[in-house]
Amino acid sequence: MTDLVALAYLSGAEALGRFRDGSLSPIDLMEAVIARAEAVEPTVNAIAERYYDAARAAAAAADALYRSGGATRPLEGLPLAVKEADKLAGTRRPNGSLLHKDRVDQRSAPVVERLVDAGAIPHMKTTVPEFCILGATHSRLYGVTRNPWNPAFGPGGSSGGSGVVLATGGATLATGSDIGGSIRIPASACGVVGYKAPYGRNPAPRGSNLDTYGHYGVMARTVADVAIMQNVVSGRHPEDIATVAETVVVPTAAPDGLKGRRIAYSMDLGAYEVDEGVRAATLDALSLLRDLGATLEEVDLGWTTDIIRAAEKHFAHGWGNTMAANFAADRALMTDYAVDYVEMALKATVADYHASKRTESMMYASFGPLMERFDAFVCPTLSVPSVAADFVPGRVPVVVNGTERMLTDDEWGMTSPFNTLSRCPVLAVPSGFHPNGVPTGIQIVGRTFDDVSVFEIGLAFEAARPWLQPDRRPLV
Repeated sequence: MTDLVALAYLSGAEALGRFRDGSLSPIDLMEAVIARAEAVEPTVNAIAERYYDAARAAAAAADALYRSGGATRPLEGLPLAVKEADKLAGTRRPNGSLLHKDRVDQRSAPVVERLVDAGAIPHMKTTVPEFCILGATHSRLYGVTRNPWNPAFGPGGSSGGSGVVLATGGATLATGSDIGGSIRIPASACGVVGYKAPYGRNPAPRGSNLDTYGHYGVMARTVADVAIMQNVVSGRHPEDIATVAETVVVPTAAPDGLKGRRIAYSMDLGAYEVDEGVRAATLDALSLLRDLGATLEEVDLGWTTDIIRAAEKHFAHGWGNTMAANFAADRALMTDYAVDYVEMALKATVADYHASKRTESMMYASFGPLMERFDAFVCPTLSVPSVAADFVPGRVPVVVNGTERMLTDDEWGMTSPFNTLSRCPVLAVPSGFHPNGVPTGIQIVGRTFDDVSVFEIGLAFEAARPWLQPDRRPLV
């Protein structure tokens, strides 16, 4: 069993190397991740759909290709968990809701399609909250998905199931989407890596691609694996008018330290109360960046809690009003937080939306000129390590520094400001552990469209403090 677990936790880069030298078969890796996923599933509840028979057949085909010496693709044979809300041809996509429990997609989302075309093998879909509107992952359709490090807590959301299966060895790679932090929140809470590319870098499905807050992307256990995936999925797509023409190849190997790099940081963005355990882990991460040669400077962005309200009003006019279309007929089937969300959204006004756009403009008027002096900006990913597994905004409290608070998602997740500043790339990496056992994380934020710098810093950070170690695996 130990050997199977070790195999399940191989990085994608190492697995690919072993596929090529013949020391590992894609068949064996697929069996290992399936066995691991099923072993922990009774505790974590992270799987929405299983495609094991098809995945085993694809792994056998990949194995034959490697053994024959034929041309292989960049991700040939790597197991891929697909977020349930991402389209995968021929599979169900309820979006966590009883309203759409039988919906089946005929084609894949562009990011999923590119990963599969590069040789990744989908073997499951992972759980999401209803309509992907929550920073935890539970719904009437799927039940409660739990954090593998401490099951009393949630894994983040909305890509919570993807975060869990990566953290527990149930997949090598995973997809996610991020409109308010849905890749970065579970990356932090589960101790994995996620990337919110600049808006326009990765193609989005039709209907989602014109929301500048929305990003489709990738998750894995290492920065290098995320970089390999990002190099596969980015670039102009004929169905997404928002995709940019420039093609950027991000590095997959760490630079020799960070000497000469200038990094700004803020602990609270002027808007959040940060838990002392998160603060300590963030300070430790900043110390490591300094030890690697970077020059660090704490900065005041001039932001206030207006940045939180602006994001909430944006979401209300997008998600909320879309969900409200059939609200009168369908609310009896919806999870409590989805009902709360629609009711909140229906109260939003056009004036609220325009106010949010003014705040958005103010935020970059501060951040953009500041970043002319820096190569990157760092802050915590979450103000707390995670929230309760059954968290509902306004109904289930969040504990911050020993005090219970009734918070919205955007009041504890420090991610939505960088959906507002949508052209800034953000790499979420683990920073340590909170005393409650749940991982913590930092966000490495770049200047607009500067993907390369955030990966260089993330790779150097990871090389100095490798996260993917046997003693850093959840105990489930």
